[in-house]
Amino acid sequence: MKIEFLENIKKNDPAAKSYLEIILCYPGAHAVFFHRIAHFLEGLGVPVLPRFIAHVSRILTGIEIHPKVKIGKNFFIDHGFGVVIGETCEIGNNVTIYQGVTLGGRSTKKMKRHPTICDEVMIGAGAKILGPIVIGKGAKIGAGAIVIKDLESNKVMVADVAKEMN
Repeated sequence: MKIEFLENIKKNDPAAKSYLEIILCYPGAHAVFFHRIAHFLEGLGVPVLPRFIAHVSRILTGIEIHPKVKIGKNFFIDHGFGVVIGETCEIGNNVTIYQGVTLGGRSTKKMKRHPTICDEVMIGAGAKILGPIVIGKGAKIGAGAIVIKDLESNKVMVADVAKEMN
């Protein structure tokens, strides 16, 4: 793992005490590490092994990233259990996502069916970003939001808060 990747995690997570702690105890870092290997092998056209590596990574980390996903630098998955990232998803640089996030599709056709996440985006816990949409640079998506339309750069999307029932 590159120092820049580890430094980004320390910057974004006040609980991160040391590089050693990140390397040993952060499932998001482990999932990205396994993904980089699987993605490299996928690019070489190696059959089955990239999917198997992704499968083992999911079992070990609770984070599912398809080997074909394109991920930029300094991608941080914080408290990542339950994260699912679909095959045609593209993720830019300096993106942070939290537990339970789905970057999923809304079609079974063989086409671009997962979101494109631009640089410096933050996606809150439990958010669902669905379909071949674009989340613009610097956008923030709140916990529990369901996004099915493009979100412009530097905009904020939040879920509606339920009203108290009598």
